[in-house]
Amino acid sequence: MIVETLTGGPAETNCYLVGCEATRQAAVIDPGWEARSVLARAEQLGLTITLILLTHGHFDHIGAVTDVRAATGAPVAMSPLEKDWLYANGGAELFGLKIKPVADPDIELQPGEVVSVGTLKFETRCAPGHTRGHVVFVEHGAQVVFTGDVLFAGSIGRTDLPGGDYDTLIQSIHDQLLTLPDEFKVYAGHGPPTTIGLERRSNPFLS
Repeated sequence: MIVETLTGGPAETNCYLVGCEATRQAAVIDPGWEARSVLARAEQLGLTITLILLTHGHFDHIGAVTDVRAATGAPVAMSPLEKDWLYANGGAELFGLKIKPVADPDIELQPGEVVSVGTLKFETRCAPGHTRGHVVFVEHGAQVVFTGDVLFAGSIGRTDLPGGDYDTLIQSIHDQLLTLPDEFKVYAGHGPPTTIGLERRSNPFLS
């Protein structure tokens, strides 16, 4: 598995370019701000973007979706519970910002649904609490999980925006993430990578 982290935008959001080494197909997870960087890095690595995966609909995770979709023709996959955020431009106006409108997803992900990119298989796990329809993506073969704004290194996602709920978020982390083995690497929506084991042992919100 190839994992490239591209960080940008006003919230320093992590976008992930995740490639299959065998087929050179790739997914873009949460293209939040600058499509040009994502497309250029894919070209440099010889990767063809065949899928756009969204953990949730906040503006800093969807800001470049329209441009990446137009440039690649890749379908967009997200939970149908997040479509209200698309219609509200991800809530960008709440922060005095604007993004390009994003059309409805091509694939409405259901709990447990697995989507493939080359030989990679991403399991969809529903993890509400930051938003109502937030999902995380688990690739069991590579032992990685892309957690969006659910779990960070040493912290957790905020719950003060519409659809957020602290108790629901904590339950989601325990049910959907801490059930993974300690060695699973965590790629979060903000900040550095971590592991399930490290967060289980030291995250102050999970003790």
